[in-house]
Amino acid sequence: MSTQSTIEHRLNDLIEIARDGKSFYEEAATKVKDPELAALFTRIAGVKGRIVSALSGAVAATGGKPAEHGTLVGSMQQFYGKVRAAFGDTNYGYVAELEESEDRLLAAFKDALNDEGLPPAVRQEVTQLLPEVQECHNVMRARKHAMKAA
Repeated sequence: MSTQSTIEHRLNDLIEIARDGKSFYEEAATKVKDPELAALFTRIAGVKGRIVSALSGAVAATGGKPAEHGTLVGSMQQFYGKVRAAFGDTNYGYVAELEESEDRLLAAFKDALNDEGLPPAVRQEVTQLLPEVQECHNVMRARKHAMKAA
């Protein structure tokens, strides 16, 4: 696989997973009854949108075509989240599934950074976005644990 196609593949994976999260957060924000939780979901959807934009720019800058859709796994996770929320605590159902989405994105970012074939400029772009990815993950993990304990 050429360096160009490796970069495009790796970054497009991150774009797709972040896009899944953005879509899921936007939907969840309209479904939960708690205004504070809805605001949190909207804020994190914005973070996912910025990640998609930054990575799409990086793919385009290398001459590639940025991904335009999410993933099948993300769609299934979103569907499961809706079902889980419908048959239980809506707020907790969405938080739990969104935290899983955060796990998936964080793991994908770490995998990308472990890729020895990633050029320094691309590695720097991914590294710069990692703190936001980590923060969103930590916020949702803490929220899930707090709700579970309550």
